[in-house]
Formats: sequence, C-alpha cells, structure tokens
Amino acid sequence: MSIPGEGLAKGLAVTLKTMTRRSHTQQYPDVAPELPPRSRGVIALSEENCTVCMLCARECPDWCIYIDSHKEEVAVPGAARPRQRNVLDKFDIDFSLCMYCGICIEVCPFDALFWSPEFEYAEYDIRNLLHDKEHLGEWMATVPPPPAHDPNGEPAKEEAAARKAATSGAAGDRSAGPAVRPQRSARPAPTRPTADGPTSAPPAVAGPTSAPPAVDGPTSVPPAVDGPTSAPPAGEEPP
Repeated sequence: MSIPGEGLAKGLAVTLKTMTRRSHTQQYPDVAPELPPRSRGVIALSEENCTVCMLCARECPDWCIYIDSHKEEVAVPGAARPRQRNVLDKFDIDFSLCMYCGICIEVCPFDALFWSPEFEYAEYDIRNLLHDKEHLGEWMATVPPPPAHDPNGEPAKEEAAARKAATSGAAGDRSAGPAVRPQRSARPAPTRPTADGPTSAPPAVAGPTSAPPAVDGPTSVPPAVDGPTSAPPAGEEPP
C-alpha cells in the first residue's frame, strides 16, 4: 500500500542530493569549450596563395563562393616579353548557404583555404554572413598550425599506393625468375669408319664420269687442207 506523498518525497530527496554536487556542464559563453583539433568552424583565406584557378567555386555544391579577377602584365628582367598573372579582385563566401563539407579546402591545389575552429560569428542580419576576402583573411590568425610529423602514423594515400606498386612489381620480378635460354639439342657425334665398313668416299657409279666420252667426229683441231697456210714453208715463195 502506497503512502500518500511518497513519490513527492522521493523526488525532493533526489533534488536535494544533486543540489550539493558539483556541476558537470561548462557555463558557455563564460567558459570556452574545448574543441577537437580538427573542428570545422569558419573558412579562412590566404590571399597570397590564391591563383584564381576557380576550382573551389566550381566544386562547391552550394554555389556559395563568388570570385572575380583580372589579368595584369608583369615585367620580368631578362624575359623577351612581360608575363601575365591573375589578380584577385573579389573572393566572397556566403556562410548562410555553406554546409561546411570542406570540398573547397580539399580541391585547392595551392593551400589558400583553411579550416578555423572559430564558430562564434553569428549575426542578427543574414546579409552579414557574406564574408569578403578581407574578412576571410582575418580568420587566418585563428588557424592552428599543422600537427608535427608522426613517423609511426599512417602514411598518405599517394605514398601507400606508390609503395604498394613498387612492392608488387618487385614480387612479380622475383616470381618470374631470371630468363633461361633454351638449350639446343645435342647433335649426334659422327661415327668413325671401321676397317670392314665403307669409307667416307662415295661408292663407284657404273654410269659415265665427268669426262665426256670419246666420239668419232672431228676433234677441236681442224683437218689439214690443200690450200696455203697462214705461214709459207721455208724456202718457198708464195704463189
């Protein structure tokens, strides 16, 4: 059987017990929260690193980055003609549209965009969330330095892929082994003729030899004629 007011008494007892304990919550904004080292707050811009390649604006899924620039000629000593370079005129990020995906920071090839852990940039007017390049440059002072190199840490994807390719290539070379030239088949040794066996000379053939047979016709020497020869005999005059 329950006593009337028992639940109320238990609730008050729990309340009185917790009132004397220390609070586990941090009193924000009087106490700044401890953020993880890779927290995503506002995006900072390093203007001197920007080359106006437009990769961040093209890859932004929210289309919240607006860039404008112009080209100018710079005279280079010793060069045949002046060179052209892009000059950044406008770089705005609308944080009212940004979803903090970080694609713009990842695709930047010249390290012009960085994450800042600062998140206290709320505004009463939504139009003030459009930060220009000067405002974005001010956030660079809040960007933490990169962590020190950890020799025992996980290697980068490019380094791991190159190492894997080199290892697989070396393993393939070892499995293939050195190239072996095919061995030629041994020729049979010539047999020496014995005393009773045939010699190396071919057997005599009963047919005609290479010399032509004698014929009954005239030979190459012409027959003697009765007429005068080319030289008259001694003691006689030509007719």
